[in-house]
Amino acid sequence: MSTPHIHPADPAQADELTAMMHNSSAYQGEYASILHAYQLTPANLTSAPTYVARRGTEPLGFYRLIPDPPELDLLFVADHAQGLGLGRLLIRHMLAVAGERGLTAVRIVSHPPAADFYRRQGAQQLRLLPPSPPRVTWTRPEFLLPVPAPGNPAAPPGSAPRH
Repeated sequence: MSTPHIHPADPAQADELTAMMHNSSAYQGEYASILHAYQLTPANLTSAPTYVARRGTEPLGFYRLIPDPPELDLLFVADHAQGLGLGRLLIRHMLAVAGERGLTAVRIVSHPPAADFYRRQGAQQLRLLPPSPPRVTWTRPEFLLPVPAPGNPAAPPGSAPRH
């Protein structure tokens, strides 16, 4: 796969990114309730830094970073683009954006099956958050991901490119 281009989300992409979330196989079955009726809006895409990875015109993934307090609000990679390093690329990009904003760490409340991914990116698990029915009926791991100091190009652990 050629390296995707990561750019700020355009408010007009709200429906396209919502569809990516709802089509994610990671949020089917027991995890579907968290996205039930969840819709990204143009305001969502402009109220916090939101970036989209594209190859040509095809969206492959995106993230949304809430700066205050610092939290990775959303991170999705299209099913067909998973396993290719795109999630790691989006995390690196998010860390760079966070560093430019002077953030020192980013909170992540993870989808349980994604917990190992965040650990590989250098996130440290803080605790398990209890369910909050009716939409969330499972425990969720909460992480803290350190942001490298500005000018320190060191990538987080586990982010070495695959060969």
